[in-house]
Amino acid sequence: MTSTAIDPNMPKALYHRRWLLVLLVGMGSLATPERNLLPRFDWLPGQSSTLAAIHTRDFLQLYTRNTPTTYYEGRQGPTGFEYELVRRFASELGVSLAVDRSHHIEGVLDAVRSGAADLGAAGLVLDPLTPGIRYSRPIMSLQPMVIYRRGLHPPTSVEDLEELKIGVLANSGNVLALRNARRDHPKLVWRETHKLENTDLIAMVANGQLDAAVIYAHAFKLSRIFFPGVENGFKLGQPLTLAWAFPDNGDLSLLNRANRFIDRMRANGELARLKRRYFGHDDYLEYVGARRFISQTRKHLDKWTDDFLAAARKTGFDWKLLAAISYQESHWNPRATSPTGVRGMMMLTRTTAARMGVDNRINPVQSIDGGARYLKELVERLPDDIPSPDRLWMALAAYNIGMGHLADARLLADRQGLDPDSWEDVREMLPRLQESRWYQTLPHGFARGKGAVYYVRNIRRYHEILSYVTRSQRQFSPLIDNRTASRSSLFNVVAPDAAP
Repeated sequence: MTSTAIDPNMPKALYHRRWLLVLLVGMGSLATPERNLLPRFDWLPGQSSTLAAIHTRDFLQLYTRNTPTTYYEGRQGPTGFEYELVRRFASELGVSLAVDRSHHIEGVLDAVRSGAADLGAAGLVLDPLTPGIRYSRPIMSLQPMVIYRRGLHPPTSVEDLEELKIGVLANSGNVLALRNARRDHPKLVWRETHKLENTDLIAMVANGQLDAAVIYAHAFKLSRIFFPGVENGFKLGQPLTLAWAFPDNGDLSLLNRANRFIDRMRANGELARLKRRYFGHDDYLEYVGARRFISQTRKHLDKWTDDFLAAARKTGFDWKLLAAISYQESHWNPRATSPTGVRGMMMLTRTTAARMGVDNRINPVQSIDGGARYLKELVERLPDDIPSPDRLWMALAAYNIGMGHLADARLLADRQGLDPDSWEDVREMLPRLQESRWYQTLPHGFARGKGAVYYVRNIRRYHEILSYVTRSQRQFSPLIDNRTASRSSLFNVVAPDAAP
């Protein structure tokens, strides 16, 4: 054991704690993630500290991946489950967050090992055998899942995979699941890639370049609506554990702070709420409904795109949002009519149509233009204190049930000590407009508030689908849509004799 100098002026309690750390290191007790969490202090007197260095430079360096489950550029800027979690951690440390997102799994781990990254948060599985890496406390479960192309015989077991062309991300926990499965099925073969991401694999399954892939269940849950030709098969092996990666050649100050942060986030419910926010909205739109929407998009949307674009230029909205509203209202049927008398592509009432100067509600150009201008009016009528995008979601709810009922839901939120300017809080109150004990106390009475919640959720999801469809060619074509590219340049075939 390496000798360690002890400061004679050190307090006795700290003296004993320091020697306990030395003893633990000497015994190898810090070799696994569970054991390296034992020390509760950040650093020792007289020693340099990773945490102190971060505070000195005033930023935390994160390495991650550009994926829907980790980090991506959303409509309001950077977002993603792990990004949001690390951002909150950096805020707790009182430093800014620097993000390097241009890596795959091995690149993230290499950056952590070399010290280029303070931590890696990139859908990493907690694996104590990973060289040069210490892991944080568990953050969430990761369930490997087999997905397959619709039309194939549905695989229900590992044996069914032996004749299929399977893709998987290299260095991921899904590779571990396949290796474990091959112990009992030695004929199992798969293709690993360092150059793609989960969404690419799903797209390749959809277009026939792969028969199947192994990805995490929550990743498929986020992306499945964009790929109606892909089905979930079966869970492969036991759940794994998501964790953050830290270098194993430094002190434990940053790791310990991260562990305490994760513990608090779990204890106060914030971690669960964050998971629900990013991964808990699969019911926004049923899978069958998404498939139908994509089918209708391919058949009919081109006919109306120019009209949506014209209305968007006039009002400042994204044309895809207007198209999503129109699909929710009428399924792009210019002659649609409801039992209550609203009509047309944007289902305008007589009163609204008259106010917007629409004299023929079943004229698609007039209806789209009038509906877009009406939505803009609703946005502008809302209080200035409501931030974006909350004010847009509230305006959509008002489009569905009226501004008066939206005001009632905001009033209920205020009465309950919630934030009437937050869509999340107002959304919780809208279903109460259907309950007499609540609506009888409100100025505008009964309303189908739950329907308004579904209305906004569906439009948001239709908008997501349209946004994906329009950007997918730019985002993924360099790798998965170039039919002249050699598949061997993307994948490494892992045959049984190559198994570790």
